[in-house]
Amino acid sequence: MKLADLEIIVTAPPALGWGGRYWIIPKLTTTDGIVGYGECYASSVGPDAMQGVIRDVFERHMEGENPENIELMFRRVYSSGFTQRPDLTVIGAWSGLEIACWDIIGKARGRPVHALLGGQMNDRVRAYTYLYPEPHHPMPEFWANPDMAAEAALARVADGYTAVKFDPAGPYTMRGGHMPSMHDISLSAAFCKSIREAVGDRADLLFGTHGQFSTGGAIRLGEAIAPYSPLWFEEPIPPDNPAEMAKVVAAVPIPVATGERLLTKTEFADALRAGVSILQPALGRAGGIWECKKIAALAEVYNAQMAPHLYAGPVEWAANVHLAASIPNILMAETIETPFHDALIGGTIKVEAGYIEPPTEPGLGINFDETLAKANPFEGDGLHLQMQEDPISYHGLNIFEGGAPAKD
Repeated sequence: MKLADLEIIVTAPPALGWGGRYWIIPKLTTTDGIVGYGECYASSVGPDAMQGVIRDVFERHMEGENPENIELMFRRVYSSGFTQRPDLTVIGAWSGLEIACWDIIGKARGRPVHALLGGQMNDRVRAYTYLYPEPHHPMPEFWANPDMAAEAALARVADGYTAVKFDPAGPYTMRGGHMPSMHDISLSAAFCKSIREAVGDRADLLFGTHGQFSTGGAIRLGEAIAPYSPLWFEEPIPPDNPAEMAKVVAAVPIPVATGERLLTKTEFADALRAGVSILQPALGRAGGIWECKKIAALAEVYNAQMAPHLYAGPVEWAANVHLAASIPNILMAETIETPFHDALIGGTIKVEAGYIEPPTEPGLGINFDETLAKANPFEGDGLHLQMQEDPISYHGLNIFEGGAPAKD
């Protein structure tokens, strides 16, 4: 069995605020006709340029190789061009291709991927969801309204969720860490208060940020929301300075989580040394399933837990679920529920009463609908996610739309 062919599918979800502007799905086919699907969560270049990188990685390091040789191919990619260090675009390309290899391996052996990762540790995986607006909530007012957020939280608790995430502290910008405005600190505390009063002890509060604060700003914000006992304070400062992250960890009485923008065990080890207690790898970016299995093992040594990140499509979600099923230190897995997410994998993975039951079918256990994916091509020119160029305002609220901005 050898890797013989690559096709890359770029599909655009109709609701782009629920998972980004586009999803990049590499499809691999072996010499004996077995097909595997993956997903690349890397967005520092546009999808056309990214397809070139994916093809180069495949043709240079993977074509003609046995898809079982994950470690060998990873070392080729990781060392490519005399690097031997994490490279976002190259490792992002590899991550999606690697997930597709696991899909192939599982199908070839007639086993689900989690069975090949040490077996099924967990019969179900706790899910969490972002707080998206209910149909009657006006936009963009929803993103800055604590009462609407509390209403959305109650709806998700009624669905069975025991953890909800929200990020009212303003946008992320290209300017690096900034000091939050008092408006944003007050609004963040109001969100936590309103949601906590609504859900009581029926759900954990997950306070999301996107690495947008200075060290001092993150500490001020963390102190303001601490009375409402969030389960985590997510990526409070930019991801490239573990020493400063350690200062936040030491100063704020909330578990710090990070990982959406980190790559490979190398960068996650730095986060663990800084005292981060919840790791959030995006499997379509961090190095794929096998590398994230290693990251989970590192986390065990530090008594830390895993909460795979998802701001993408359902193929990456499927990979997250298989990893989560196989490790002892899973906390929960992020979930995005839309009709398009569900239809793209034929309804094969579901959230039931706040939990995900791992698939039992071979490979990733999904029925990927190529026809649907290709019927929704990406026709824009933006990146999957984009940083704001303008600085924040200190004269009023900084409304962040909870993901990719709405269509123009």
